[in-house]
Amino acid sequence: MEVVEKVLSGERISEGEALWLLREADLITLGQLANFVRNRKHPEKEVTFVIDRNINYTNICTCKCRFCAFYREEKDPDAYVIDWETLRKKIEETVELGGTAVLLQGGLHPSLGIEYYEELLSFIKSNFPQIHVHGFSAPEILHISRVSGLSIEEVLKRLKSCGLGSIPGGGAEILVDKVRERIAPRKAKTKEWLEVHRTAHRLGLRTTATMMFGSLDTDEDIVEHLKVIRELQDETGGFTAFIPWSYQPDNTELGREVKDKASGERYLRVLAVSRIYLDNIPNVQASWVTQGGKLAQVALKFGANDFGSLMIEENVVAAAGVKFRMPLSEIIRLIKDAGYTPVQRDTLYQKLRSF
Repeated sequence: MEVVEKVLSGERISEGEALWLLREADLITLGQLANFVRNRKHPEKEVTFVIDRNINYTNICTCKCRFCAFYREEKDPDAYVIDWETLRKKIEETVELGGTAVLLQGGLHPSLGIEYYEELLSFIKSNFPQIHVHGFSAPEILHISRVSGLSIEEVLKRLKSCGLGSIPGGGAEILVDKVRERIAPRKAKTKEWLEVHRTAHRLGLRTTATMMFGSLDTDEDIVEHLKVIRELQDETGGFTAFIPWSYQPDNTELGREVKDKASGERYLRVLAVSRIYLDNIPNVQASWVTQGGKLAQVALKFGANDFGSLMIEENVVAAAGVKFRMPLSEIIRLIKDAGYTPVQRDTLYQKLRSF
């Protein structure tokens, strides 16, 4: 088959070929192709992971995405904005567990302007200068710019000067506006998400790209999402990794409309096609947080070269009823049992130590 020959010879595949692979290819053949591409990019037989902590600085959010079970309104009894002492304790524990970074994400709080985020970053960097801050998804950056009356570039420059080290790919969901209108009508549009990442790359901030599939998206939507990510990477080269995961419907408004979670086979198909199609992105992450350890281990043979994060704390996916947890020893065991050497990395994929 022509598409198989293209993959094996290192040629770039088209959107039509990606769609064929997603729909028609034999699952084992697809996995073998993705594994071939993975090994060509990473021949050293290693699987990387990072030790960090997700810190949600607020759960108050005006976006009210239909797929989210985490957000609260200001008047809700369990609404919060994190206090500095709680933040300090969370980061101290992260450092004690060998963590090198924190992932800062929160809701789109209606009254937090740029000064709050500058103070937040300055507090972390003054107390924990060794900690890398991977923070603030594109919708958060866009929200800060609107609340503060600043351009995206100015927001990013100010946050970077206070210690922001890189930006996560959250808020992407599916980068097709007709889908976004149905699952998160108040959220950043596709062009806005891309513009935040384009601007970050121009300013020297590396970012990741993500995809949440399995809500109201089609095969064509998934390929379109991959297309705009590959195009931006061609332009800037600023993405370090791509992380696909499946929508978790429990406890969410959208879950009444989407009854069934994407299957394990569907996850592996999407992962494999992502690895093959995104020929310009170095790393693809397995999502054990949504898939569990066993399927994440299989993902290492379907294109993934990274096991994501030990994730000392995670609240957003957990709010949707998915509460996979994994100690460091289990991550190491799963990677070794799959035939790889586990390697701890930092947020920017610099290798720190092998196990």
